[in-house]
Amino acid sequence: MRPHAMASNPAAGDITPAVLAIGRPDFPKVLIDTLRRQAGVGHCMVFALTRTGAASCLLDVGNIPTGADLGAAYAGQFHESDPNRDALFEAETSAPIVLPSFAPRMYGARYRKIFFKDSDIVDKCATAIWVDDTCFYVNFYRVTSQGCFGDAERARLQTIAPAIGASVARHFQQAATAPLDQSLAALFATRAPLSALTPREHEVCRRIMLGFSSEAISQALGISLHSILTYRKRAYQRLGISSQSELFAIVLRLFAGPRSLN
Repeated sequence: MRPHAMASNPAAGDITPAVLAIGRPDFPKVLIDTLRRQAGVGHCMVFALTRTGAASCLLDVGNIPTGADLGAAYAGQFHESDPNRDALFEAETSAPIVLPSFAPRMYGARYRKIFFKDSDIVDKCATAIWVDDTCFYVNFYRVTSQGCFGDAERARLQTIAPAIGASVARHFQQAATAPLDQSLAALFATRAPLSALTPREHEVCRRIMLGFSSEAISQALGISLHSILTYRKRAYQRLGISSQSELFAIVLRLFAGPRSLN
C-alpha cells in the first residue's frame, strides 16, 4: 500500500521517507534528501566503530567529491584522534546520543587540514547509537558554499538526529527482512511500552509509522477522523509522549536494540 503524506504536525513527520526506506537500496539517497530538506545538510557519512578498536565507513553520500577518500582515511587511523571519541566510548546505553560540536580549531593540525580545509568542510554535527558492541556514528556536514549550520538548522538536527541515527542503525542491521509493516506489527504486539496500547491505538500508531495521514487512517479503518485523533491522543498519553517524533524515536530505538535483531 502506498503511504500517504503527513497532514498534521508536519515537523514531526519529516523523517518519514528515511524511515520507510530502511532496508532498501535507495536508503542513502532518501536519507540525504531528508536531511537536506530538514536541516540543510550537505553531506552525510556513517561509520561503524567497535569497542575492539575497529572502524569502517558504511555510508558516504552528498556533496563532498572526496567523501570516499575521507571515509577511508577516518576509518584507517583518524578515528583515534576524533574529539568525539571519548563521548562515543563512554556511552553505555543503546539510546541515541547527540554529540557536541567542535570548531575546526579544536582538531589536530593534520586532521583539520584533511577533513576541513582540503575537503571544503566548514561545519559538522553528529549523532551516534550503540547496538551491542557496534557504534553507528552518523556525521552531518556543510561545505563552504553552504556556510555553517544556522541556529534553526542546528536545533532541527538536534530534534531529528536521534531518530535518524536509529534509522541508520536499523538499515545496516537488516539483511533479509520482513516488510516494514510486518516488523511493526510484531514490535507493537510484543515490545513494551508499545504492547501496552489497546488494539485500536496499536492500529493507529502503526499506520502513523507507515506514513499515513490521520485522514488516510480514518479511511483505512472505517472510523471518523475525530476517533482517530482521540485514539492517537490516548496512545501518546499511555506512552508518555506528546508528539509524533517521540513515537518515531520509541519505535526506532526498539528496532535498533539487541533484541530486535533478526
